[in-house]
Amino acid sequence: MKICVLAGGRSTERNVSLSSGTRITTALRAKGHQATLVDLFLGYDLKANEDVNDVFKDANIPDNLAISDAVLTDDDINALRQDGSTQLFGPNVLAIAQAADIVFLALHGGDGENGKVQAYLDLNNIRYTGSGALASGITMNKVISKKIFLESDIPTAAFKEVLRINGAHQTMPFGFPMIVKPTSGGSSVGMTIAQNQDELEAGLKEAFRFDPSAIVEEYITGREFSLGVVNGHALPAIEIKVHDGWYDFKHKFQPGHTDFVTPPELDEPTHQRMQAIAVRTLEVLELQNYGRVDFLLDKDNNIYVIEANNLPGMTPLSLLPQEAEADGTSYEDLVESIVNGKMSLYDQHLAN
Repeated sequence: MKICVLAGGRSTERNVSLSSGTRITTALRAKGHQATLVDLFLGYDLKANEDVNDVFKDANIPDNLAISDAVLTDDDINALRQDGSTQLFGPNVLAIAQAADIVFLALHGGDGENGKVQAYLDLNNIRYTGSGALASGITMNKVISKKIFLESDIPTAAFKEVLRINGAHQTMPFGFPMIVKPTSGGSSVGMTIAQNQDELEAGLKEAFRFDPSAIVEEYITGREFSLGVVNGHALPAIEIKVHDGWYDFKHKFQPGHTDFVTPPELDEPTHQRMQAIAVRTLEVLELQNYGRVDFLLDKDNNIYVIEANNLPGMTPLSLLPQEAEADGTSYEDLVESIVNGKMSLYDQHLAN
């Protein structure tokens, strides 16, 4: 198949996305597909006499793929575009996507995960991996998704939404410590732990740098897990053990800071319960194809869903590939199963 792997974009997580996209492209080409990596924001400059179908002959992988822990600003990202444009879709991106049999979305954060790119592709009848626009937007919004969890009897920590227009001086219906995050974001960008009122207000101001809405959650003491679901099949959970501090951006993408244990050291009934909750979480959010659910497990074996991820990372340190490997599935097979699974969903839709 001809596959356009879309990565990069205008998100604060664009470097993570490019790392995922590079690994995905390499895996798909190893499986015999004509996969090419295209930066959503920077686009692709067609050479003289080059046809759009010629793009798929080359992997088009960038040289520098280091994931720094620096948070990219809009100005940083805009400076990468030589034509001065801030449009999300760079030159020739749509044409290349239309020429592909399917687009593999290797985007993370921002417009890559919030449904906007998915909606644009839908409007242009372009097939793509992952979930649709509505489910993606709902999942990206932590407040809306947690309200759905409560309505669906999926256990999750107590929370409160705070809007930037209402200011950072707020009181909460639960005690310290608290988790403060941007309502729509990922990779722990803008997330802090507040131990007192001053830290709560500072944390809200930090979250408001990235989003006009913040979510404040009750702090649950316990072990942290993540569990992927691919085409309806729950993978083994993975336990996340940070060496110090908490599972922030650095711990997620810089080697040597975190240990990952999969299959996890869990009794089988608890593990199966976590897998069932993961499958149910994707169902209630109407996520398709694949996704990942993050959990906390307290000392009494109570399970809490932190959030779901509609486009999980696929970097060398990402969780989903490690879980798949523990399940006996190589990275190459995982990536191809995602493509084939979504193509089957499209075929079923056409058949109906």
